[in-house]
Amino acid sequence: MNKPKLIYIAGPTASGKTALAIALAQHFKTEIISCDSRQFYKEMSIGTAVPSDEELNTVPHHFIQHLSIVDNYSVGDYRTDVLKSLKKLFKKHTTLIMVGGSGLYADAVMQGLDEFPEVDPAVRPQLMAIFQQEGIEILQDLLRQHDIHHYQRVDRNNPHRLIRALEISLSSGKPYSSYLGKREAPDFFDSQTVVIDWERDKLYERINTRVDQMIEMGLVDEAQGLHPQKNLNALQTVGYRELFAYFDGKIDEEFALEEIKKNTRRYAKRQVTWFRKYEGAIRFQAESSVNDLITQL
Repeated sequence: MNKPKLIYIAGPTASGKTALAIALAQHFKTEIISCDSRQFYKEMSIGTAVPSDEELNTVPHHFIQHLSIVDNYSVGDYRTDVLKSLKKLFKKHTTLIMVGGSGLYADAVMQGLDEFPEVDPAVRPQLMAIFQQEGIEILQDLLRQHDIHHYQRVDRNNPHRLIRALEISLSSGKPYSSYLGKREAPDFFDSQTVVIDWERDKLYERINTRVDQMIEMGLVDEAQGLHPQKNLNALQTVGYRELFAYFDGKIDEEFALEEIKKNTRRYAKRQVTWFRKYEGAIRFQAESSVNDLITQL
């Protein structure tokens, strides 16, 4: 008996994942699971490119703006919640669509998650304070000292990843990398990944256009309202960090907006690198026909 299938739509930011996911969901008459960790939070709409009301009403969506920025929500929490939802939704659908650029969260659902020990709750705030006061280089140096193996593999420009690895290493006394590679994939569904590919210049043009649209929609005002809570984990993200620096008088507004574009392009580049590792994925050329893709699924 065939298992139900989860189709994961992956790709860098601004690559058209939402539109493709909706088209596939309409074809399969099914529902969408979001795995964009920036879109979980209800206070962050414009800066995270949450689907429009029209898009959300076209197809049922799950895990969009279901949390507050003050909530602590880990990739493990997400995996637990999504697997529960999948078991329910697969009772009425043989195919479901998962979409989002947070590859770590998607991998947790499809491939399982490494198990880590309990951490000292005092460690993360200490690391966050170090990061905010002294910059990312100090986190990089700490990780190199405590786990050279992971230091050589991790995205060293991502403070979330550095802090997570360090809080495990410092709390347990063992390298973060020693806990990796012991995951078990769920066995009640099959999965197929689709990666949207763009030519780099065209993708970067789409990113710049999207940022301009966000500004027109009121991103600066949205960030201004969140500024008093700028130290929260959820707000350590591109589009907000740069504007917080502007509000704090560290840079001017024009420079902040250009930094958002530059850092979003860098983020997209890291996503492209992450998605290259997916063996067996269908590589969907962005300007190809959705019907051609459907024949491969």
